[in-house]
Amino acid sequence: MYAMIPFPDISPEIFAITLFDREFALRWYALAYIVGIIIGWRLVVMTVKTPRLWPAQSPVMSPAQIEDMLTWIILGVLFGGRLGYVLFYQPGAYLDDPLSIIAIWEGGMAFHGGALGVIIAAWLYTGRHKINRLSAADAIALGVPPGLLLGRFANFINAELWGRPTDLPWGVAFPGRAAQFCPEVAGICARHPSQLYEAFLEGFVLLVLLLWLVWRRGAYKRPGLICGTFLAGYGLSRFAVEFVRQPDAQFVDAGNPLGLALHVGGYGLTMGQVLSLPMIAVGLWLLMRARRRPALA
Repeated sequence: MYAMIPFPDISPEIFAITLFDREFALRWYALAYIVGIIIGWRLVVMTVKTPRLWPAQSPVMSPAQIEDMLTWIILGVLFGGRLGYVLFYQPGAYLDDPLSIIAIWEGGMAFHGGALGVIIAAWLYTGRHKINRLSAADAIALGVPPGLLLGRFANFINAELWGRPTDLPWGVAFPGRAAQFCPEVAGICARHPSQLYEAFLEGFVLLVLLLWLVWRRGAYKRPGLICGTFLAGYGLSRFAVEFVRQPDAQFVDAGNPLGLALHVGGYGLTMGQVLSLPMIAVGLWLLMRARRRPALA
């Protein structure tokens, strides 16, 4: 049996109340979304209230516009995240039962779909108000890591999206029959706490890096630099963690135990890695573009 750390006894629900014979609960996952959005919003507002960070000391948007665009972004996250999960991960199941697509309270959100939703929402908003899209993308990118950090912690508390089996001393014995069943291990097995790996890389490390670039290196004066850093940083982090993250069950069978979604020659990629490759490519292109151009005064 592998060495392991017992899963902490934390309920996914913070509290629950019963009104009119119905139970209403506040879950850590919902709170993570709410608090992450608030922190991200306040971070971006802080930067637009600091003119020296921007080209010609002229912030790309006003605090009021940031707040107005936030509504568009929230809708982009919800619709994009849900549709992304439906299209990328379980299209067949949802085609058989289309009404279940709207049942977001049952879970099923994809980050890559949410990112596309945010891009579309921001593109429409900035076009409508004639706002520089690349600088707006930089501002938005700074606000994303707090939500990723808290969201991955919530995934851990929910005991979902766990990693592959491991014999490392920090492996976690997640609850539930699916998590505890490992064909190659007798008894309960330990798994990589991949949610915490992602929280650290996609949330904490990216947040610190972006804050340093904005406040110490004047990155907003090179439009596209922050957005490119975020896209490439997230894509590379997710690509790396996918090697130890348990693949989605619909991709795993006797002939594909690693849950690979794409096979090229003798190699294969998980769905998370496939979806991360365009982010890495676009991010690196934005980084090179920003670095080739002189910083704006």
